[in-house]
Amino acid sequence: QVQLVESGGGLVQAGGSLRLSCAASGRTFSNYAVGWFRQVTGKERDFVAAISWNSGRTRYADSVEGRFTISRDNVKNTVYLQMNSLKPEDTAVYYCAAYSSTILYPGTYRSQYTYWGQGTQVTVSS
Repeated sequence: QVQLVESGGGLVQAGGSLRLSCAASGRTFSNYAVGWFRQVTGKERDFVAAISWNSGRTRYADSVEGRFTISRDNVKNTVYLQMNSLKPEDTAVYYCAAYSSTILYPGTYRSQYTYWGQGTQVTVSS
């Protein structure tokens, strides 16, 4: 079992920045790919960004490419999502997720992820 806890959400003005953290406990976190997804009430949970087990590869949704950066510190068992140039349409609950994988590229589909956090709210005001 892997337990994931997100933090760092909040209210920010458009153009501002936030850094989300995903702290993991349980099994060897370094063997897991980690992703961030987001969900607006009444809509599906969408892929945002993902990072491979060894930080060798990252993937981003087109809507956040160039504005968001995912990184990880396997010593601290933590994955980060640095969000810059935030827009009102980035408002959502952000979820951290993980699955056991040591292949090159991390997944972008919800169904690939085994473990999920409870989410953190990000609100961007215009």
